[in-house]
Amino acid sequence: MTSDLKIPSTDVTLAADHWGDPAATPVVLLHGGGQTRHSWGATGRDLAGAGWYTLSADLRGHGDSGWSPDGVYDLDRLAGDVRAIVEHLGSRPVLVGASMGGIAALAAIGQQPDLALGLVLVDVSPFLQAAGAGRIRAFMTSRPEGFASLEEVADAVAEYLPHRPRPRNPEGLRKNLRERDGRFFWHWDPAVMRAPTEHPVQRDPRIDSARLGAAAAGLRVPTLLVRGGASDVLSAEDARHFLDLVPHAEFHDVAGAHHMVAGDDNAVFDQVLGDFLERRVRNRLTR
Repeated sequence: MTSDLKIPSTDVTLAADHWGDPAATPVVLLHGGGQTRHSWGATGRDLAGAGWYTLSADLRGHGDSGWSPDGVYDLDRLAGDVRAIVEHLGSRPVLVGASMGGIAALAAIGQQPDLALGLVLVDVSPFLQAAGAGRIRAFMTSRPEGFASLEEVADAVAEYLPHRPRPRNPEGLRKNLRERDGRFFWHWDPAVMRAPTEHPVQRDPRIDSARLGAAAAGLRVPTLLVRGGASDVLSAEDARHFLDLVPHAEFHDVAGAHHMVAGDDNAVFDQVLGDFLERRVRNRLTR
């Protein structure tokens, strides 16, 4: 892995890690809200081992990427960042996006249909469950005062993700935090979850079902939707609605996985992703 890649995008600079041969077909991994590029580490390494050039970037306002100077994190900004990453690569990639990263990828392809070789959406679509999305928002907007210790952080994560074992060693959480004045704060800009004043407080301006639905209906690239079988964000009905819009799309339900599918069952997710890439992208390129 090579770290600390910097990609300029309008008003911010994006941080990224990359694996594999830059001459190989690229796969761009885009994490969900509240995550960082590190959430794709195992997947990035596995794909590089299978002959793909893999890049995982921090979304704006997350990790080591820049924060929007004006505090705006709307679809246009996110989609523009995806286009900046593709421009940096110099060739069309497969876009793999989880949650917010998937919304960004879909919006970018909606603006530029020939942007990518393929699209993989992980537990996200233009249609989502408000309760599940609200749970994420509640977690990301909690604890503005930060944490006194890494143990407190581990407790908060365990409460948010009760289906996962509590980390035995909380030191691994440091990469998701920023330390200031002896306290630990989440790595994301608090403005990421702050809706602009022209929108109701409870509405996320990034979840624009009409705009994203139109982008989905216009998809002409190989597409895969992966759902966590236990997800409270993307319901089975939401998935069916997406597949009605995109009849050529493939679908896989990862039994027992929650919203953060790759983190809950990375082995199954990587197998599903690798199979899709081989059949629908690599085989198509080598014909």
